[in-house]
Amino acid sequence: MTIEVIVVDDSALVRRVLTELINRTPDMRVVATASDPYEARELIRTLDPDVITLDVEMPKMDGLAFLERLMRLRPMPVVMVSTLTERGAQTTLRALELGAVDFIAKPVLTGGHSLEELAQELTDKLRTAARARVGRHGAPPPLIAKPVKPEASRLPTQRIIAIGSSTGGTEAVREVLTALPPDVPGIVITQHMPPGFTASFAQRLDGLCAIRVKEATDGDPILQGHAYIAPGGRHLAIAKGTNGFITRVSDEAPVNLHRPSVEVLFRSVAKHAGARAIGIMLTGMGADGAKAMREMRNAGSWNVVQDEASCVVFGMPRAAIGEGAADEVAPLSTIAGKVLSRLTQKAR
Repeated sequence: MTIEVIVVDDSALVRRVLTELINRTPDMRVVATASDPYEARELIRTLDPDVITLDVEMPKMDGLAFLERLMRLRPMPVVMVSTLTERGAQTTLRALELGAVDFIAKPVLTGGHSLEELAQELTDKLRTAARARVGRHGAPPPLIAKPVKPEASRLPTQRIIAIGSSTGGTEAVREVLTALPPDVPGIVITQHMPPGFTASFAQRLDGLCAIRVKEATDGDPILQGHAYIAPGGRHLAIAKGTNGFITRVSDEAPVNLHRPSVEVLFRSVAKHAGARAIGIMLTGMGADGAKAMREMRNAGSWNVVQDEASCVVFGMPRAAIGEGAADEVAPLSTIAGKVLSRLTQKAR
């Protein structure tokens, strides 16, 4: 089956580049392009594409306003095309909240090599988006909803929670973290993201959660009531420090084609935390982290994996289940509660 795509972007050059890259791929084709949301709306109604690419910033109606209406009235798979700026990152995260499946960075037309990499990333993400579960979206969380936070704990964590996620994961991670209390054990997170986006992601979560959330830096002490997110384009692992666990951030080669890689994080958790760890595998494309999650379980950790019905993409959870890494498979909305129940049982 050929995946039919509509490209929506106010730049004629970007429309042409994306169209050429997509049309090179045998299993997909661009059926139309649009320069603004009003034109796009009519084309979507007429052509009923499988997926659209949507520019964040456009004239007449910005991409977010159009996306919000689209996901409320006619939900469909959308891949955002984002600028690599702080403002672009914040807008892209808002788009994912509104229901976009994924995003790519706007093409930087500086040579064939970068375009080839873009072509691979673009077509992979369009292929995944076309198969993703997309539902009708109500109102997303408010842009600013800072909970009242108690004084941050400076206690080293005695236990550790490790989370891996990819496509659809920004919203899944948010749902888990916002349900956790401020005295939860330290949390380490690898979400597949490029450089430039994870600082905004961490900042956004810090404003929504009772716990503290930050982009990890090398050597951070992992504290109770804190979460540490792998920086985009860099691996996150844990190690033992003098008073507890610490973060390790590195630029080593990609693992499973990813940097950051869930495999790197989970393997370090298996090695250094063992039975003191809880593993969580959320929605994502591919199989990154599945084998290392089995290593965690072999080392004594308790692992919960998101179920198929609540995943945007069931690839990583399916792979973890296939490896025998899951102690429990659960809907996203129940995962935080299950983790807290497990922590309570272990504390007795």
